[in-house]
Amino acid sequence: MMRVALFGTSADPPTSGHQAILGWLAERYDWVAVWAADNPFKSHQTALEHRGMMLRLLIEGMQPPRHNIGFHPELSSYRTWETVRKAREIWDNDIEFTLVIGSDLAQQLPKWYKVEDLLKQVRLLIVPRPGYMLDEGVLQQLRQLGADVAIADLIGLDVSSTAFRDRGDTQAVTPPIKDYIHQEHLYECQDVPKESLPIR
Repeated sequence: MMRVALFGTSADPPTSGHQAILGWLAERYDWVAVWAADNPFKSHQTALEHRGMMLRLLIEGMQPPRHNIGFHPELSSYRTWETVRKAREIWDNDIEFTLVIGSDLAQQLPKWYKVEDLLKQVRLLIVPRPGYMLDEGVLQQLRQLGADVAIADLIGLDVSSTAFRDRGDTQAVTPPIKDYIHQEHLYECQDVPKESLPIR
């Protein structure tokens, strides 16, 4: 049976942390499907089109190249339930889907649209993120909703999209994405002198 990891992200912008997760997934799944999405629980500074382009650059820039990672903009939806429905139209029924989320979304997941139906159709893989502890109570709630939950033995890099947006932390983004951001003038932080950026 083919194993497909479903990894959608709001990625505003995508970071080297996202790239590390993709590399980890590519070693463990037959195919990794990636897309940019709007998270209805977050506000986004950058249009979906630009976030999708940056994800493409992130995948293309992976070293060594990964040939089992694909960018799938057709999977993008406000509702993950709808994404999984679309995925089942792309791949045949003899597929095991694993939905990949960061630990920052675990507490939010029980509020997602048709969550019980969603969790019947996929396995759930949670990637730990620095600063977002996995609460046993949340994991228990997910299991009660029907989730087949696994925790990735990977600690995400201590970089974030927020760090780039708020402080212009260039360690968070890869050079091709940094170049694209400057080319398209996507974030205010790139045009602000470093001494003017807030310290947090």
